[in-house]
Amino acid sequence: MGDLRGVGVTRSFNQSSVSNNSTPCEQVDTSGHVFFMVIYSLMFVVGLILNGFTLKVYFCRPQQLTTSSMTIYLKNLAAADFLTSLSLPNRIMTYASSSVPIFQIFCSFGASAFCMNMYASILFMGYIAANRYLKIVHPLGTHSLGKVRTAHIISTVTWVFLLTTVSTFMILLLLTQNKELTSVPDTRTCEDLYSDQFSLFYKIVQFGCVAIFLFVLVSLVFFYYSTSRRLSLAQQRQPASSSSKKLAKSRRNMLVLVSVFCVCFVPYHLARLPYVFLSSQCSHSRTFFYMSELTIMVSALNVCLDPLIYFIFSKDFRAQLGLTKLFRTTQVPMNEGNNEGRSNRTGDEQQQNQQQSTTGVL
Repeated sequence: MGDLRGVGVTRSFNQSSVSNNSTPCEQVDTSGHVFFMVIYSLMFVVGLILNGFTLKVYFCRPQQLTTSSMTIYLKNLAAADFLTSLSLPNRIMTYASSSVPIFQIFCSFGASAFCMNMYASILFMGYIAANRYLKIVHPLGTHSLGKVRTAHIISTVTWVFLLTTVSTFMILLLLTQNKELTSVPDTRTCEDLYSDQFSLFYKIVQFGCVAIFLFVLVSLVFFYYSTSRRLSLAQQRQPASSSSKKLAKSRRNMLVLVSVFCVCFVPYHLARLPYVFLSSQCSHSRTFFYMSELTIMVSALNVCLDPLIYFIFSKDFRAQLGLTKLFRTTQVPMNEGNNEGRSNRTGDEQQQNQQQSTTGVL
């Protein structure tokens, strides 16, 4: 599933698996490996610290948090980013080593785990945007996506679907891969392990991954457009009203979400299908190598940027950092014990009451 691309040089032909008249592609200078190793190492440390702290806030201090559908989606997004961070050391070792076991672990497990968690992040970012859209544009309605029980079901189904797909991918790869591998291929691409039958399955999975991405991307653009349109209408009626100010803040928050999504995942998917179908052509091999490696690196940057989403969408998270007053739009006493919990809550019932009292706008 997903990114099982090389980490060394561009695609050439493995001499043990092709005929003698095959002409190998020109190899790419691997001196850039040091650069990728440094960047991934920094991402690993930063992502592990930030997302580890986020998980600690959400799971280790439940008495201070009010469960809501938004909190559930944010928890799962943080978990996906944390697991993505844990998958980076395997990629770093593959850059640094020519060990066959490390290469096989990367192809059969490491790259698949990285991709699974990346698409988990993509889906949960979509759920967060949908949840916010419904509360902004349709605040007075009853929506199943906004219910805690539904959020738990959606999250569980998402993980089961991704785990099933990745498990199937890894099992088929282990059953069909070339058994005669005694050294890491010159190409350093996992496609050298694929049989013809598995290559077809691999391409089908790629189409499915791109389809998921496109669906979420179109949804995010629609949600942001709808929020902006709602803000324009509110500003025309009452430019300086509290409702307009809250809508402007909601649009800003949605813009941050869409921006992080586009920066991290659009370049990767623009390069994805061309790589899968054209990277075997020697005339394009060097271009595809640099393009694929750089876009993978940018997609991994998601683990460092997603904490911005936790800051702006969760009062509970800001409260743990002492930033609640900085982001508050209403004055709530913070020195009274019986009001402290209310100032930090992000529950659905409180937001519904606020929306009704401000003409249905966040």
